[in-house]
Amino acid sequence: MPLSTPFDTHPLAEIRARIAAARPAGGVELVAVSKRQPAAAIRALAAQGQRAFGENYVQEAQAKARELGDLPLAWHLIGPLQSNKCRDAAALFDCVQSIDRDKLVGLLARHRPADRPPLDVLVQVNVDDEDSKSGVAPADAAALCDVVAAESRLRLRGLMAIPAPHADMNARRAAFARMRSLFESLQPGRPGFDTLSMGMSEDFELAIAAGATMVRIGTALFGPRG
Repeated sequence: MPLSTPFDTHPLAEIRARIAAARPAGGVELVAVSKRQPAAAIRALAAQGQRAFGENYVQEAQAKARELGDLPLAWHLIGPLQSNKCRDAAALFDCVQSIDRDKLVGLLARHRPADRPPLDVLVQVNVDDEDSKSGVAPADAAALCDVVAAESRLRLRGLMAIPAPHADMNARRAAFARMRSLFESLQPGRPGFDTLSMGMSEDFELAIAAGATMVRIGTALFGPRG
């Protein structure tokens, strides 16, 4: 029989412990990436106290939100947003982490329901200049942040990035460091600019060490997606 460990009770306990070890002072929010996971798996994590969940697709998130409407969950859109989905996204999500162009800003602001608080928004940065990734160039992030901040129905909270999945963790560490530098350079004069979302299952501890205030973890919580 294998020896027990402090994390045998639930993967969420292990992830929380590792986050706490990476930054004992706290200040790191966990978003559980639940794309392509069934509502029952989300409910199981919610029973352990997890509240923030990240989805890539608006339609998939809508179905889960309906099924789990009895739970006090916070829904984050972490995948690319199409302009024709902005109305639904503005009504559903508590945070959109993937803003990468001006057009989305105006549409989300226009369609945010009046009975909801302003929609939290993160500007996505393509930190490694990958053709396959969404996001603005680092040099263009400030301008897009200003477009978001000008909308009263949106609340600019910070930046999000998905660095290239280099096998060399030093390359990922360098990308995280560039994001922290950009984040800190944009903070002055932007009230509430307090969120740097970066780091996933393979590298979230590196991201936290570099300054992440939010990590997005799926596989380590739910197992491989189908």
